[in-house]
Amino acid sequence: MKSGFRWEATIIEDQFILKTKVYSNRQSLQYLKQIKGFRAFIVSDSIMESLGYLQQVVDYLSEAGISSTIFTGVRPDPDVALIADGLKLYRESGADVLVAIGGGSAIDSAKGILYFSWKFGSAEDEEIKKPLFIAIPSTSGTGSEVTDFSVITSVGEKVVVIDELIAPDIAILDSTCIQHVPQRVIADTGIDVLVHAIEAYVSTKATDFTDALAEKAIKLIFENLETLYKDPKNDDARDRVLNASCLAGMAFTNTGLGINHSLAHAIGGTFHLSHGRSNALLLNAVMEYNADLSGGACGSAAERYSKLAGVLQLPARTKREGAVNFMLAVKRLKKALGVEDHIRALGIDQAAFTNALEHMAETAALDRCTPTNPRQPSNDDLVQIFKKCF
Repeated sequence: MKSGFRWEATIIEDQFILKTKVYSNRQSLQYLKQIKGFRAFIVSDSIMESLGYLQQVVDYLSEAGISSTIFTGVRPDPDVALIADGLKLYRESGADVLVAIGGGSAIDSAKGILYFSWKFGSAEDEEIKKPLFIAIPSTSGTGSEVTDFSVITSVGEKVVVIDELIAPDIAILDSTCIQHVPQRVIADTGIDVLVHAIEAYVSTKATDFTDALAEKAIKLIFENLETLYKDPKNDDARDRVLNASCLAGMAFTNTGLGINHSLAHAIGGTFHLSHGRSNALLLNAVMEYNADLSGGACGSAAERYSKLAGVLQLPARTKREGAVNFMLAVKRLKKALGVEDHIRALGIDQAAFTNALEHMAETAALDRCTPTNPRQPSNDDLVQIFKKCF
C-alpha cells in the first residue's frame, strides 16, 4: 500500500466491499491540502491537540481553502452524552467535510456523530448531504479508518453500531502520527489488530479475499509488533504495524468478528478495562473454545488456526497440532508484550467479577459480533470462558 487506492468488488453469494480510499505513505497527512470543500468539522482529543497534530490538520485544510470547527471532547469509550455534545456542534457547523484524528475513540465518536445526524435528519425529513469523511488513526489497533463499525457506550454497556453510512471515504495512514504512543498502548492496540485478523479468518463469513488480508495482517504483527514494542522509534516496524491494523480492518468489516470481541465489550464496559487488553486476556481461552480442543479439535476453527500456524511456518501435521502451535505462538507474543496471565492481575475484585458474570455473558451473547463466531456459544459457555480467564 505505497499509494492511495480504491478497490470495490462484489461476489454473487459472498460479498467483499471496500469503499475507503487509503493513503499510507509517511507524511501523507499533507494530502489534506488537496481536499475539496468549504467547512470541516474535526473530531479529536486533547492529546492530539497537545502533540500538535490537530493544528497540522487545521493548517493543511486551511491551505485547501477549508475553514474548521473543532470538537476535542473525545474521551475513552465514548458514550451517548459525548456523541450528543458533538452532534449539536456538528449540525451547527454546516460542515461538508468530517475529519476524525485520534485513536479508535475519536473515530468511533465521529462515526456516532455522523450516524445520529443522518438518523435525526431523516426523521425530520431534512435534505441531508453526507459529508466527505476522512479518518486519520493515531494508534495501530482499531482499523476503524476503513470499517463500518462503531462502538458507543450506552448506560454503561458497549453497543456496536454497524452501518455502511459510517465507513470513512478516505483513510490517511501517516505513521508519524503514532510515534508518541506509549509502550502499553502499542501492546494493547497491536493485540487488538491480531484479534481482528484472527476473528476475521475464522468468521462464518470469511472469503478468499478476507483471508488474504487477515493472513497478511497476522504475519505483519508477528514480524513487527514485538520489535515496535521494544523500540518505539523503529520507523519501519511502526509502518508495518499500522498497515496491519488497516488490513485487519478491511477484513473484519466484511466478515464481522466473534465472541472475543463480544466478551471484551462486556467486560470492558463493566470494569472499564482497555479494549485491547481485554481482548488479549481473553484470546487464548476463546481460541481453545472455538477449536474445541477438549472435544477432539474437529471443527472448522481448529482447521483455520492450523492454517495460520502454516502461515507462521509452525509445525501443523494435524489440525490439532497446528492449532495448538498457533495458540502457543500467540501466548509467547503476549508474554513478550507484558500482557498479564489473568484478568485478576488487573486488580479486579473476585466477588465483583463473580456477581457480574451472568450479566456479562448475557450482554456478550446479544453482542452484534457473536453471530459470525465459528462456534455458537451458550450463555454458560461464555461464563466458563470468563471464569477460565479470571
